[in-house]
Amino acid sequence: MARRAAGGSSGSGAKASGTGVKTARRPEVRLPALEPYGGGELEPDGDYDGLEFQELDFVGQDGGGARFMDCALTGCALDETSLHHARVLDSVLTGIRGVGTDLAESTLRDVELIDARLGGVQLHGSVLERVLIRGGKIDYLNLRKAHLKDVVFEGCVLVEPDFGGARLERVEFVDCVLKGADLTSATLTDVDLRAAAEIDIARGVDRLAGAVISPVQLMDLAPVLAAEMGVRVVGVGQD
Repeated sequence: MARRAAGGSSGSGAKASGTGVKTARRPEVRLPALEPYGGGELEPDGDYDGLEFQELDFVGQDGGGARFMDCALTGCALDETSLHHARVLDSVLTGIRGVGTDLAESTLRDVELIDARLGGVQLHGSVLERVLIRGGKIDYLNLRKAHLKDVVFEGCVLVEPDFGGARLERVEFVDCVLKGADLTSATLTDVDLRAAAEIDIARGVDRLAGAVISPVQLMDLAPVLAAEMGVRVVGVGQD
């Protein structure tokens, strides 16, 4: 089972930083001795407990509604894999890859996602709680109307992530790159962007209320903020 990091249990308040923003509680997953997965295709509503999935090909398979608990998935291919309504609990996913993976309306709780290479992954309407996404690159991540609580993006590259209508609570971006992020109608609470390596917000910059940024980031975002407010920035003597 996952052990909680020293930020408090799920029932207690998270520790506030010097700025008053509450820090995210990271998962610390301690897996038990695992049994190798016996093979075969994923099954809808399957129950996978204490298993190790090593370098397996799940391309195009249907595991909708499946539950993965105390599992390790390493180097697995998930192109067009259907995991709609899946539950991934107390698990570590390392080096997974895939395009069009469907995890819509799923639950990820106490999960570490390490060095993933994903494109067009669907997580809209999902719940992510105590999740660490570290390293790797995810293109066109769809988190529309998802709920992220105690989530850390660390050292990863997110290309055009879509947070439209999502709720982000105690979310941190550390040494990661956000390119073309969409925050349209998103709600942010205790979101810490100060340690992000790069922030590029394509839409929804007006939803940054509830986030904390650094002075340098404020300068970088100034043109976008000015445009959002309808402010024209023109030098003296220029037309």
